Amino acid sequence: MPLVSGAGTARSTISGGYTEQMPVPPKLPSEGGLVSPKPRSGEGGPVPPKRPSEGGPVSPKPRSGEGGHLFAVAAATLDPAAVAAAVARSGDGAITTFVGLVRDHNAGRRVLWLDYEAFAPLAVKAFEQVASEAAARWPGARMAIHHRTGRVAIGEASVAIAAASPHRADAFAACRYAIERVKQIAPIWKHEHFEGGDVWIEGATAHPSDEAARLAALERACT
Repeated sequence: MPLVSGAGTARSTISGGYTEQMPVPPKLPSEGGLVSPKPRSGEGGPVPPKRPSEGGPVSPKPRSGEGGHLFAVAAATLDPAAVAAAVARSGDGAITTFVGLVRDHNAGRRVLWLDYEAFAPLAVKAFEQVASEAAARWPGARMAIHHRTGRVAIGEASVAIAAASPHRADAFAACRYAIERVKQIAPIWKHEHFEGGDVWIEGATAHPSDEAARLAALERACT
C-alpha cells in the first residue's frame, strides 16, 4: 500500500541466529552476507516519493462526500461548480471557491503548457489533512480539493478548491488557507514547458507535521 507523503520509508532489520553460547557473527559480503544498500538522497530525513513517471503509484479513486467527490487527483478537466456542489449544505451562509489557472508566463519566460504529476494517494491524504486542519480552526467549515494531472493548457484550471461555512469570513479564510497548505505539503510536481526549454518545479516544500509551515499558512489566510 502506498506510503504517506513525507513519512520515512519503512525499513526491516535482519538479526542473526543464536547458538547456545553466543550470537553467530554476520557474514561479510565477500562470504555471501548482506550487502549494504546504497545511500539515498536526504539520508537522515524523509525520502521524497517518486513521480509516477519514475515508477511511483497511480491515482486512487476519489474520496466521496455528501454532494460528490471531496478530494481528487485526476487527469480529467476540473469542474469548479461540481467541486462547490460537493460541499454545499442547507446550513451554509457562503461557499468560496479558488481556481488556479495555468498562465502564459513565468520567471520572464513564455510558458507553452504545464504537465502535472502527483503521488496521488499521498496527495489525497494531504488534502484530507488540510480539510481537517481548516475544520479545527474554523468550526463548521467544509472543504473539497481537486487537482489536475497530465498536460494542462494555458488558461485551463490546475486546481479547484471550495470551502463552505455558515459564515462568509470563515469560508474565505479556509479557502485561502487550503491553497497555501496544498502548496506546502501535497506531493505534486509541475513540469513547465516554455520557449526554449523546460523545468521541473518540485512540490511539497514542507513536511505535513511542520508546525512552523502550518502557522505561516494560517497567517497568510488571516491577513
